[in-house]
Parts: sequence; structure tokens; C-alpha cells
Amino acid sequence: MATVYWKDEERTGDVGGFWKAGHRPTLIAAFLYFDMAFMVWVLLGPLAPEIARALHLTPAQKGLMVATPTLAGAVLRVVNGLLVDRIGPKRTGAVGQIIVLGGLFSAWLLGVDSFGGTLALGVILGFAGASFAVALPLASRWYPPEHQGKAMGIAGMGNSGTVLASLFAPALAKMLGWNAVLGLACIPLAIVFVVYIVLAKDAPGETAPRRLSAYGGLLRTADAWWLMLFYGVTFGGFVGLAASLPIYFTDRFGVSSVVAGGCTAACLFAGSLVRPLGGALADRIGGVRTLTMVYLVAALALAGVSGAPTMGSALGLFVVAMLALGTGNGAVFQLVPQRFRAEIGVMTGLVGMAGGIGGFYLASSLGIARQFTGSYQPGFLIFAALALAAAFCITVVKRRWRATWEAAGRGVRI
Repeated sequence: MATVYWKDEERTGDVGGFWKAGHRPTLIAAFLYFDMAFMVWVLLGPLAPEIARALHLTPAQKGLMVATPTLAGAVLRVVNGLLVDRIGPKRTGAVGQIIVLGGLFSAWLLGVDSFGGTLALGVILGFAGASFAVALPLASRWYPPEHQGKAMGIAGMGNSGTVLASLFAPALAKMLGWNAVLGLACIPLAIVFVVYIVLAKDAPGETAPRRLSAYGGLLRTADAWWLMLFYGVTFGGFVGLAASLPIYFTDRFGVSSVVAGGCTAACLFAGSLVRPLGGALADRIGGVRTLTMVYLVAALALAGVSGAPTMGSALGLFVVAMLALGTGNGAVFQLVPQRFRAEIGVMTGLVGMAGGIGGFYLASSLGIARQFTGSYQPGFLIFAALALAAAFCITVVKRRWRATWEAAGRGVRI
């Protein structure tokens, strides 16, 4: 049974104490690594309009293309979670960065000229998405329970890299061709890799590696599945929209890929900015309470998007949805290390995998809905229903958690 670490009675907003509690260079390195990794993880999304025109892709193919890195990243997060507990987060992150750099450079050098080639590239980019299972434990292990929300939120704010991809990739593709963007992306990746090697440091007192069979016990724990479900909706919504919005704006409103990229960047900036605020809010009022509000707001916004008549109204509703989902991402990862601190590496992988699967579902389902119904509406409505279901589930699980922890004399206020 996993050890529970929870500190609700003494939640603190002491920023000075937070900065003194951990290792600032590692937190900075984790953020930069995560930021660049997320930039290239969703790179096919902003490039999708150009790639689709060049390769004559159908809506379903476009959806699958942008969803493939998400699914690959989901699976590889479990692998990274295991490696983090065995060789440490710093080494695991270094290996992943080398693979992504090599894959992007090869794709630029050799060219990608088929739908199958885009899927193969998507699998390589999945290694960037798997950075989630490295950056968060790399930062988290330096901080005590009362500062977990803030530490995980700052490291996790690296998902702002999705904004960089949406802002710059479409314009660069217009000027130089979309294949050239793959090579250009290697430059900031290489710079951050050097910074990461210099600054990052594994926290002292790391737990000894466990046998693979020991991790099966986590999947027999109900709380692990609940956390996976909750992150599957919050992060799944965030990354699924990150990959799909450039296609949505160009198809739905007929704007250029550059304009679509700018609109997508605005949405992603909102979701990325509030992730640390979501962690801090969860530190103060509780992750469960924060998530309940998040799911309700996200459900209403996504339902509204499904019938939005103008680009302005759709953009406004997407921003609201991203604000809610970004807050929820921080809140979930305030809960994870409190419940599974000793297994944070593998739990980050499992929960991150669930988030990636949620993103794969959303991105691919929007493409399928567009191809077979002529509209994105069914895809948005189904995901809004999933958010409502998550709100109901967290209300149910809160009651069991309260009864269990109070019976154990933990004095926890959920």
C-alpha cells in the first residue's frame, strides 16, 4: 500500500519559504526542458494545415497525424516513469532529449513526404511528450509536501512550449517550408540540452529501484485510477486542443495557418499561465475542491464552443476552457505526490499516460467527427460530457477519501 503524504491543515502561501525549500537551478532546468519538449511535441499541430495541403490528407488523417505524438508520448511516459526510479530523472531526461534531437534532425535531412512518414515522426516526437514523467519528479523530489503544488506547477508550466510552436511554426513554414521548421527546432533544443546538463541535479535520498512487478500494485490501487481519470480529462483536453485548434480554425472559419496559429497560441498561453496558479490554489483550498470547479467550467465552455457561430465567440470560449483545464492540470499534480510520494516517478508516468490518452482521443475524435458528420460539434459535446462525468466522480471519491483518512486519524480536510 502506498504511503499517504497530506498536509491540508497547514497549507501555506509563503513564497519565500518555497524558494528556500528546494533547489532553484534544478527547477529552472526542469522548466526549460519541459518547455522545449512540449514545443516540439505538438509541432505537427501548427504545421498540420501546410502538411495536409502538401500531402493531400483527409480530415481523419489530419486528426490521426496530430494525435499520434500524443499517444506515443502517453505510452512512453510509463517507460520514463520506470527509468526515473531506476537511473534517476536527470539521466532519463538526457536520453530522451538526444532521441528527439536525432529524430528531428534526421526528418529534416531526409524529408517527410508521406502520411506514413508523418506518423513515424509523430512517434519520435512522443519522446518529447514523455518528458512530463521526467521534469515533474526532477523538480518535485526537492520540495516538501506543503510546496508540492507550487513546485509541480512551475515545472509543469513548461507546457507553455505549445505557445511557442503555435506562434512561430506557421509563419516559418510559410517562409521556408514546413520541413525546414523541423531542422530549425533543433537549435533551441540543443541549447536547452546544454543548460539542462549543467543545472539539473537529482535530489538526494532517492529511493532504491523496485522490481517491475512492484509497480503492478499501484494499478491495483483505486486512487491511482481516479487520478489517471482526472488528469485524462484536464491534460487530455489541454493537449488535444493544442494539437487540434490550428486545424479547427482553418477549416471552420477559413483563416490562414498563421492567423490560426496566433489564435491557438492565445488559448494555450491562457492554459499554460494558470498551471502553477492551479497548484498554488490547490495547496490553499484543496485539489478536490479546485478540480470540481475546473470540470464544471470546462464542460460549459466546450459545450458552448460546439455551437459557437463566430470565430470571436469560439476563441473566447476556448480561452475559458483552457484556463479551466490548465488550472486542473496543476491541481491534479498537487494531489499525486501527496498520495504517492514514494512512487512519484512511476505515478507521474501513469497519470501522464492517462493525460496523453485523453489528448489522443480528443484530437482523433474531432477529425473523425469532421469527416463523417461534416462538423466538429459531436467531438466537443462528448468531451464536455466527460468533464461533467469527472466532476461527478470527484464528488464521489471525495467522500471515500474523507472517510478513509479521518478513520486513520489523519485530520485531513478535503
